[in-house]
Amino acid sequence: MLFTPLKLRDVTLKNRIAVSPMCQYSSDDGFATDWHLVHLGSRAVGGAALVFTEATAVTPEGRISPQDLGLWKDAHGEQLSRIARFVSAQGAVPGIQLAHAGRKGSTQAPWIGTRSMTVAEGGFAPIFAPSAIPFRPADVVPVALDQAGIDRIVAAFAASARRALSAGFEVIELHVAHGYLLHQFLSPLSNQRTDFYGGSFENRVRIVRETARAVRKVWPERLPLFLRLSATDWAEGGWTIEDSIALSRLLGEDGVDLIDTSSGGLVPGAKIPAGPGYQTGFAERIRREAGIKTGTVGFIRSAVQAEHAIGSGQADLVLLARELLRQPYWPLAAARELKADATWPKQYDRAKD
Repeated sequence: MLFTPLKLRDVTLKNRIAVSPMCQYSSDDGFATDWHLVHLGSRAVGGAALVFTEATAVTPEGRISPQDLGLWKDAHGEQLSRIARFVSAQGAVPGIQLAHAGRKGSTQAPWIGTRSMTVAEGGFAPIFAPSAIPFRPADVVPVALDQAGIDRIVAAFAASARRALSAGFEVIELHVAHGYLLHQFLSPLSNQRTDFYGGSFENRVRIVRETARAVRKVWPERLPLFLRLSATDWAEGGWTIEDSIALSRLLGEDGVDLIDTSSGGLVPGAKIPAGPGYQTGFAERIRREAGIKTGTVGFIRSAVQAEHAIGSGQADLVLLARELLRQPYWPLAAARELKADATWPKQYDRAKD
């Protein structure tokens, strides 16, 4: 089950294991470096079927930190294309996650701290959000986007999608989770607008649908489009799993092929019952009730656990993050444990027995 292929439009994944987007805070002006090539390339060598870049900013101020990857200009494509070529050469599918951090932009790299940075400290300004509400009281207050700003960001996602295609990527994922800009529009806790982008469910999901349609318009029909969604804010008065199911139904109409189901990240202090498989139930509900393929992520560590998520119908794809930081060759080890077929790189073939 975990090692059965998954066909998405004209792309076939050799198994159901994907490398989840993981920020590396190792870029300079948005450019990929040798670190990204080795980090992502080694996971492709390790047997994952789909390898995603970290959250890749569609505008300069859309970065989470000044050290984040970007694709807001054509020049970024050269180094990214090198990564896509290498990943493809290992039999994996190269994917890219496009993102805008919104009010969580201009923050420190995690090994330095967690607070937002001013321009004098090396950050950038302004940062934007649906409403002028900071993530934390002490953080920089974002600028509420006007209509022109919303249009600019939707267009930036589409432009970055065109660049991703030129660079050789075969899957795009839109980041609508973890409290970043598009997620901020969804939740009443961060969106207090009174125009067409605030208030009702239909208004709050508007920019997400506009972005999905704009990207789908420039992204070839033969290639899949994913969307990462926080299924719940884990906070009273916020976005809920019922909202996620309703939005997922609409996104299927907009050309989205798979919902990468995560949760949380919108507000600090949310009480999240994190533990093995704590988000798989969300993926299962969206898959069953919205009629769309799903991926699941979060504290998935063992081959048996991942196999169960696929075999029981909780999800169509398992995305691993921390476990693949600890064990880049986890898919090959999982295949051995489950007695499944997996192709080892010829350079490593002598070690498979």
